[in-house]
Amino acid sequence: MLKSFTKALRADSVPLLELVVVSRFPVAAAAGMAGAARTRAALARTVRAAAREGQVRRPPRGPAPLDRAGRCPIVAGMTPSESRIEPPAEVLDAARRWLQPVRAALGAGFKAAFVTGSALRHGFSVTHSHVNLLVLAETLDTAALDRIAAAVPATRKPPHFDPLFMTHEQVLTSLDVFPIEWLDVLEHHVLLEGVDVFAGLEVPRANLRLQCEHELRGKHLRLRHAYLAAPDDSKRLAETLARLASGFLTLFRTLLRLRGETPPPSPEAVVGRVAEVFGLDAKALIGAHLVRHAKERPDQAGVRARYAAFMTEIERLVGQVDALRVS
Repeated sequence: MLKSFTKALRADSVPLLELVVVSRFPVAAAAGMAGAARTRAALARTVRAAAREGQVRRPPRGPAPLDRAGRCPIVAGMTPSESRIEPPAEVLDAARRWLQPVRAALGAGFKAAFVTGSALRHGFSVTHSHVNLLVLAETLDTAALDRIAAAVPATRKPPHFDPLFMTHEQVLTSLDVFPIEWLDVLEHHVLLEGVDVFAGLEVPRANLRLQCEHELRGKHLRLRHAYLAAPDDSKRLAETLARLASGFLTLFRTLLRLRGETPPPSPEAVVGRVAEVFGLDAKALIGAHLVRHAKERPDQAGVRARYAAFMTEIERLVGQVDALRVS
Protein backbone atom coordinates (compact mmCIF):
# COMPACT_ATOMS: atom_id res chain seq x y z
CA MET A 1 0.00 0.00 0.00
CA LEU A 2 1.38 3.42 -0.93
CA LYS A 3 1.78 5.81 1.98
CA SER A 4 1.86 9.57 1.54
CA PHE A 5 3.67 12.14 3.62
CA THR A 6 0.71 12.78 5.84
CA LYS A 7 -0.12 9.09 6.08
CA ALA A 8 3.27 8.54 7.70
CA LEU A 9 3.10 11.60 9.95
CA ARG A 10 -0.52 11.81 10.98
CA ALA A 11 -2.86 10.12 13.33
CA ASP A 12 -4.92 7.35 11.68
CA SER A 13 -3.22 7.91 8.33
CA VAL A 14 -5.43 9.89 5.95
CA PRO A 15 -3.56 11.39 2.97
CA LEU A 16 -3.48 15.19 3.10
CA LEU A 17 -0.38 16.20 1.19
CA GLU A 18 -0.27 13.53 -1.51
CA LEU A 19 3.32 14.31 -2.31
CA VAL A 20 6.04 12.07 -0.95
CA VAL A 21 5.47 8.36 -1.60
CA VAL A 22 7.69 6.36 0.67
CA SER A 23 6.99 2.66 0.66
CA ARG A 24 5.08 -0.40 -0.48
CA PHE A 25 5.03 -2.96 2.28
CA PRO A 26 2.58 -5.83 2.93
CA VAL A 27 0.36 -5.35 5.93
CA ALA A 28 -2.26 -7.55 7.50
CA ALA A 29 -5.89 -6.48 7.50
CA ALA A 30 -7.09 -4.80 10.67
CA ALA A 31 -9.57 -6.62 12.84
CA GLY A 32 -13.23 -5.61 12.95
CA MET A 33 -14.39 -2.67 15.04
CA ALA A 34 -17.27 -2.33 17.48
CA GLY A 35 -20.80 -1.97 16.20
CA ALA A 36 -22.09 1.39 15.10
CA ALA A 37 -24.68 1.68 17.84
CA ARG A 38 -22.18 1.03 20.61
CA THR A 39 -19.67 3.39 19.00
CA ARG A 40 -22.18 6.23 18.74
CA ALA A 41 -23.26 5.66 22.34
CA ALA A 42 -19.67 5.73 23.59
CA LEU A 43 -18.92 8.90 21.64
CA ALA A 44 -22.08 10.53 22.96
CA ARG A 45 -21.02 9.73 26.53
CA THR A 46 -17.59 11.23 25.84
CA VAL A 47 -19.07 14.42 24.43
CA ARG A 48 -21.46 14.77 27.37
CA ALA A 49 -18.61 14.25 29.83
CA ALA A 50 -16.49 16.84 28.03
CA ALA A 51 -19.41 19.24 28.14
CA ARG A 52 -19.75 18.81 31.90
CA GLU A 53 -16.04 19.60 32.26
CA GLY A 54 -16.35 22.73 30.14
CA GLN A 55 -14.39 21.34 27.19
CA VAL A 56 -17.35 21.30 24.81
CA ARG A 57 -20.16 23.83 24.80
CA ARG A 58 -23.06 24.48 22.48
CA PRO A 59 -21.79 26.48 19.48
CA PRO A 60 -22.97 30.08 19.24
CA ARG A 61 -25.23 31.20 16.41
CA GLY A 62 -22.51 33.29 14.84
CA PRO A 63 -18.72 33.04 14.63
CA ALA A 64 -16.97 33.77 17.89
CA PRO A 65 -14.47 36.65 17.76
CA LEU A 66 -10.86 35.54 17.55
CA ASP A 67 -9.77 38.45 19.69
CA ARG A 68 -10.71 42.06 20.26
CA ALA A 69 -9.16 43.16 17.00
CA GLY A 70 -10.71 40.31 15.05
CA ARG A 71 -7.27 38.97 14.21
CA CYS A 72 -5.65 35.63 14.89
CA PRO A 73 -2.16 35.92 16.33
CA ILE A 74 0.35 33.19 15.69
CA VAL A 75 2.04 32.29 18.94
CA ALA A 76 5.79 31.76 18.68
CA GLY A 77 5.97 29.07 21.33
CA MET A 78 3.20 26.50 21.73
CA THR A 79 2.28 24.97 25.06
CA PRO A 80 3.18 21.26 25.21
CA SER A 81 0.13 19.31 24.12
CA GLU A 82 -1.85 17.66 26.89
CA SER A 83 -3.11 15.14 24.33
CA ARG A 84 0.25 13.40 23.99
CA ILE A 85 0.61 10.08 25.75
CA GLU A 86 3.40 7.56 25.96
CA PRO A 87 2.78 4.65 23.59
CA PRO A 88 2.35 1.19 25.12
CA ALA A 89 5.58 -0.61 25.96
CA GLU A 90 4.75 -3.39 23.51
CA VAL A 91 4.46 -0.84 20.70
CA LEU A 92 7.84 0.70 21.51
CA ASP A 93 9.45 -2.73 21.76
CA ALA A 94 7.96 -3.80 18.42
CA ALA A 95 9.04 -0.54 16.81
CA ARG A 96 12.63 -1.02 17.96
CA ARG A 97 12.63 -4.58 16.63
CA TRP A 98 11.27 -3.30 13.30
CA LEU A 99 13.98 -0.64 13.23
CA GLN A 100 16.97 -2.95 13.81
CA PRO A 101 17.40 -4.26 10.23
CA VAL A 102 16.57 -0.84 8.79
CA ARG A 103 19.24 0.84 10.88
CA ALA A 104 21.72 -1.84 9.90
CA ALA A 105 20.92 -1.21 6.24
CA LEU A 106 21.56 2.52 6.64
CA GLY A 107 24.77 1.97 8.57
CA ALA A 108 26.62 5.17 9.41
CA GLY A 109 24.03 7.12 7.41
CA PHE A 110 21.35 6.54 10.06
CA LYS A 111 20.42 9.74 11.90
CA ALA A 112 17.34 9.10 14.05
CA ALA A 113 13.99 7.31 14.27
CA PHE A 114 10.79 8.48 15.92
CA VAL A 115 7.30 7.26 16.71
CA THR A 116 4.80 9.93 15.59
CA GLY A 117 1.08 10.35 15.05
CA SER A 118 -1.83 8.44 16.51
CA ALA A 119 0.23 6.12 18.73
CA LEU A 120 0.86 9.20 20.89
CA ARG A 121 -2.80 10.21 21.20
CA HIS A 122 -5.68 9.14 23.39
CA GLY A 123 -7.83 6.50 21.81
CA PHE A 124 -5.03 4.79 19.87
CA SER A 125 -5.81 1.15 19.10
CA VAL A 126 -2.96 -1.12 18.11
CA THR A 127 -5.52 -3.39 16.46
CA HIS A 128 -7.18 -0.76 14.28
CA SER A 129 -4.40 1.79 13.65
CA HIS A 130 -0.90 1.60 12.25
CA VAL A 131 2.09 3.03 14.09
CA ASN A 132 3.70 5.91 12.20
CA LEU A 133 7.49 5.96 12.14
CA LEU A 134 9.79 8.70 10.91
CA VAL A 135 13.30 7.54 9.95
CA LEU A 136 15.95 10.16 9.19
CA ALA A 137 19.15 9.51 7.29
CA GLU A 138 22.06 11.59 6.09
CA THR A 139 21.39 10.60 2.48
CA LEU A 140 18.78 8.53 0.67
CA ASP A 141 20.30 7.81 -2.70
CA THR A 142 19.18 4.88 -4.84
CA ALA A 143 21.70 2.51 -3.29
CA ALA A 144 20.43 3.36 0.21
CA LEU A 145 16.82 2.91 -0.90
CA ASP A 146 17.62 -0.52 -2.31
CA ARG A 147 19.19 -1.57 0.99
CA ILE A 148 16.20 -0.27 2.95
CA ALA A 149 13.70 -2.01 0.66
CA ALA A 150 15.49 -5.32 1.20
CA ALA A 151 15.68 -4.83 4.97
CA VAL A 152 12.20 -3.61 5.92
CA PRO A 153 10.47 -6.41 7.82
CA ALA A 154 6.91 -7.46 7.00
CA THR A 155 4.50 -7.48 9.94
CA ARG A 156 1.86 -10.21 9.94
CA LYS A 157 0.14 -9.19 13.16
CA PRO A 158 -0.30 -5.90 15.06
CA PRO A 159 1.34 -3.56 15.53
CA HIS A 160 1.82 -2.67 11.89
CA PHE A 161 4.06 0.21 10.85
CA ASP A 162 3.82 3.03 8.32
CA PRO A 163 7.37 4.36 7.85
CA LEU A 164 8.44 7.64 6.31
CA PHE A 165 12.06 8.03 5.23
CA MET A 166 13.59 11.50 4.92
CA THR A 167 16.98 13.13 5.16
CA HIS A 168 17.74 15.56 7.96
CA GLU A 169 18.20 18.30 5.38
CA GLN A 170 14.76 17.61 3.92
CA VAL A 171 13.24 18.16 7.34
CA LEU A 172 14.99 21.50 7.84
CA THR A 173 14.14 22.78 4.36
CA SER A 174 10.47 21.74 4.46
CA LEU A 175 9.46 23.39 7.74
CA ASP A 176 7.98 26.33 5.85
CA VAL A 177 6.00 24.31 3.29
CA PHE A 178 4.67 21.62 5.66
CA PRO A 179 3.94 23.66 8.81
CA ILE A 180 0.87 21.61 9.75
CA GLU A 181 2.74 18.33 9.55
CA TRP A 182 5.82 19.49 11.41
CA LEU A 183 3.87 21.24 14.17
CA ASP A 184 2.07 17.96 14.75
CA VAL A 185 5.36 16.04 14.83
CA LEU A 186 6.95 18.55 17.21
CA GLU A 187 4.08 18.08 19.64
CA HIS A 188 3.78 14.32 19.15
CA HIS A 189 7.03 12.40 18.76
CA VAL A 190 9.01 9.89 20.76
CA LEU A 191 12.67 9.24 19.96
CA LEU A 192 13.39 5.56 19.37
CA GLU A 193 17.08 5.82 18.54
CA GLY A 194 19.57 8.44 17.43
CA VAL A 195 19.65 12.22 17.90
CA ASP A 196 16.51 14.19 18.69
CA VAL A 197 16.73 16.67 15.82
CA PHE A 198 13.43 18.26 16.89
CA ALA A 199 14.74 19.53 20.23
CA GLY A 200 14.55 23.33 20.10
CA LEU A 201 13.26 23.32 16.52
CA GLU A 202 10.63 25.95 15.64
CA VAL A 203 8.22 25.83 12.73
CA PRO A 204 7.57 29.11 10.86
CA ARG A 205 3.88 29.92 11.16
CA ALA A 206 3.56 32.53 8.43
CA ASN A 207 2.08 30.02 5.97
CA LEU A 208 0.02 28.04 8.47
CA ARG A 209 -3.32 29.74 7.78
CA LEU A 210 -2.72 29.50 4.05
CA GLN A 211 -2.02 25.78 4.21
CA CYS A 212 -5.10 25.25 6.39
CA GLU A 213 -7.30 26.98 3.84
CA HIS A 214 -5.64 25.14 0.95
CA GLU A 215 -6.21 21.74 2.55
CA LEU A 216 -9.76 22.52 3.67
CA ARG A 217 -10.72 23.71 0.19
CA GLY A 218 -9.18 20.65 -1.41
CA LYS A 219 -10.98 18.27 0.94
CA HIS A 220 -14.27 20.10 0.46
CA LEU A 221 -13.93 19.68 -3.30
CA ARG A 222 -13.26 15.98 -2.82
CA LEU A 223 -16.38 15.67 -0.68
CA ARG A 224 -18.47 17.41 -3.32
CA HIS A 225 -17.12 15.39 -6.25
CA ALA A 226 -17.52 12.12 -4.38
CA TYR A 227 -21.14 13.01 -3.73
CA LEU A 228 -21.74 13.93 -7.38
CA ALA A 229 -20.20 10.63 -8.49
CA ALA A 230 -22.45 8.45 -6.30
CA PRO A 231 -25.20 10.36 -4.45
CA ASP A 232 -27.20 7.16 -3.85
CA ASP A 233 -24.28 4.88 -2.96
CA SER A 234 -24.23 4.98 0.82
CA LYS A 235 -21.24 2.63 0.98
CA ARG A 236 -19.07 4.92 -1.14
CA LEU A 237 -20.22 8.00 0.75
CA ALA A 238 -19.42 6.36 4.08
CA GLU A 239 -16.01 5.28 2.79
CA THR A 240 -15.25 8.83 1.68
CA LEU A 241 -16.12 10.26 5.10
CA ALA A 242 -14.07 7.61 6.88
CA ARG A 243 -11.10 8.15 4.58
CA LEU A 244 -11.04 11.92 5.11
CA ALA A 245 -11.94 12.01 8.81
CA SER A 246 -8.43 11.94 10.26
CA GLY A 247 -7.13 14.62 7.90
CA PHE A 248 -9.99 16.90 8.84
CA LEU A 249 -9.32 16.32 12.53
CA THR A 250 -5.68 17.33 12.06
CA LEU A 251 -6.82 20.53 10.35
CA PHE A 252 -9.23 21.24 13.19
CA ARG A 253 -6.36 20.94 15.68
CA THR A 254 -4.26 23.25 13.55
CA LEU A 255 -6.99 25.89 13.50
CA LEU A 256 -6.95 25.87 17.29
CA ARG A 257 -3.17 26.23 17.25
CA LEU A 258 -3.61 29.26 15.01
CA ARG A 259 -5.52 30.83 17.89
CA GLY A 260 -2.67 30.05 20.27
CA GLU A 261 -4.66 27.25 21.92
CA THR A 262 -3.52 23.78 22.83
CA PRO A 263 -5.94 21.31 21.20
CA PRO A 264 -7.99 19.28 23.71
CA PRO A 265 -7.13 15.60 24.13
CA SER A 266 -10.20 13.98 22.59
CA PRO A 267 -11.44 14.28 18.98
CA GLU A 268 -14.91 15.10 20.27
CA ALA A 269 -13.60 18.01 22.32
CA VAL A 270 -11.54 19.27 19.38
CA VAL A 271 -14.60 19.25 17.11
CA GLY A 272 -16.69 20.91 19.81
CA ARG A 273 -14.17 23.69 20.31
CA VAL A 274 -13.83 24.34 16.57
CA ALA A 275 -17.61 24.44 16.26
CA GLU A 276 -17.79 26.91 19.12
CA VAL A 277 -15.07 29.19 17.75
CA PHE A 278 -16.38 29.29 14.18
CA GLY A 279 -20.11 29.14 14.88
CA LEU A 280 -20.67 25.70 13.35
CA ASP A 281 -22.96 22.77 14.14
CA ALA A 282 -20.89 20.42 16.31
CA LYS A 283 -23.28 17.50 15.74
CA ALA A 284 -22.82 17.79 11.96
CA LEU A 285 -19.08 18.42 12.22
CA ILE A 286 -18.48 15.19 14.17
CA GLY A 287 -20.12 13.16 11.39
CA ALA A 288 -16.96 11.99 9.61
CA HIS A 289 -15.37 10.90 12.88
CA LEU A 290 -18.46 8.88 13.82
CA VAL A 291 -18.51 7.13 10.46
CA ARG A 292 -14.80 6.31 10.64
CA HIS A 293 -15.19 4.61 14.01
CA ALA A 294 -18.30 2.62 13.19
CA LYS A 295 -18.11 -0.92 11.83
CA GLU A 296 -21.71 -0.91 10.64
CA ARG A 297 -22.78 2.12 8.64
CA PRO A 298 -26.28 3.58 9.11
CA ASP A 299 -28.96 3.14 6.46
CA GLN A 300 -28.67 4.92 3.12
CA ALA A 301 -30.78 7.89 4.17
CA GLY A 302 -28.74 8.24 7.35
CA VAL A 303 -25.43 8.23 5.47
CA ARG A 304 -26.67 10.78 2.95
CA ALA A 305 -27.94 13.07 5.70
CA ARG A 306 -24.72 12.85 7.69
CA TYR A 307 -22.62 13.37 4.57
CA ALA A 308 -24.64 16.40 3.47
CA ALA A 309 -24.55 17.98 6.92
CA PHE A 310 -20.80 17.49 7.25
CA MET A 311 -20.14 18.86 3.75
CA THR A 312 -22.23 21.94 4.52
CA GLU A 313 -20.31 22.70 7.72
CA ILE A 314 -16.96 22.27 5.97
CA GLU A 315 -18.03 24.77 3.32
CA ARG A 316 -18.95 27.23 6.06
CA LEU A 317 -15.62 26.61 7.78
CA VAL A 318 -13.70 27.31 4.57
CA GLY A 319 -15.33 30.72 4.39
CA GLN A 320 -14.42 31.43 8.01
CA VAL A 321 -10.78 30.43 7.51
CA ASP A 322 -10.58 32.51 4.33
CA ALA A 323 -11.63 35.56 6.36
CA LEU A 324 -9.03 35.00 9.10
CA ARG A 325 -6.36 37.68 9.43
CA VAL A 326 -3.13 36.31 10.82
CA SER A 327 -0.53 38.65 12.26
